[in-house]
Parts: sequence; structure tokens; C-alpha cells
Amino acid sequence: MNVLIKRIDKTLPLPEYQTEGSAGFDFYARLDTTIEPQSLGLIPGNTIIKTPKGYGLFLASRSSTPKKKGLLTPHGFGLIDQDYCGETDEILIQVYNFGKESVTIEKGERIAQGMFVRIDQANFEEVEKMSDESRGGFGSTGQK
Repeated sequence: MNVLIKRIDKTLPLPEYQTEGSAGFDFYARLDTTIEPQSLGLIPGNTIIKTPKGYGLFLASRSSTPKKKGLLTPHGFGLIDQDYCGETDEILIQVYNFGKESVTIEKGERIAQGMFVRIDQANFEEVEKMSDESRGGFGSTGQK
């Protein structure tokens, strides 16, 4: 799959897969960015990406980021839509500092992963009644 991408700072590498078996590719921080304790921060990801038709670009924390930095994506993952690719639509990595100290991400540091995920848009068909059997809500899997 070919993907159109623009780097803002060409001294930093393009996002890249670290191994042949990697599911996600790494984004590099464009600027030194400090995130205060118990606060949200936005880290410039140095790229504008044209997500291919039929895909969404999902952003997630690198697995080591919470342990090493105390930062986590506040809603689990970010989603970049297909039409977020204008000349000023730099991908920003949203993080939450759940620690008690300020955290600084340095320019060039790998800070997040991206994954292209196949998506479809649903056509909703409203009905008056669903199945008679209910699962039972949260935590009900396997309970009968």
C-alpha cells in the first residue's frame, strides 16, 4: 500500500516499522515538549499523512511509554480520519501525564505507533425489536 506523507522537519526520519514483523510504525517527536503532571499534552508527530481510502490511521502509545515516561494516550488510542491531511494537519500525539513530575519528550524521540486499519462505514437500519435474549451487560461474558 502506498501512502502519501509529508515530513515537516526533514532532519527527522519518516515513521518506520522497527522490525519486519511490526504491526505499528513509530512516530518521532518534532519538538522538545514538556507535559506537566496530571495534564494533557500534544506532541507534534512531524508528519501529515493521507490515510488511504477504506482505512483509518490508529495511533497508540508505544508499549514502553507508560513505564518509562508515565505518559499514556488518554482515550486508549487516537484516530486519524481520511480527510485530515491538509497542509497544516500535522499529526499530534495526545498524551496524559499521570505522574507527579513534569515529563519532557525530546525532539527525535519515538513517542507513538501508527497502524492502518481497514474500516467500513455502516448503513444503519432501525428496527423496533432486537433478539429476545440479552447478554446481561458489563462483565456478563461466560456467566449463565
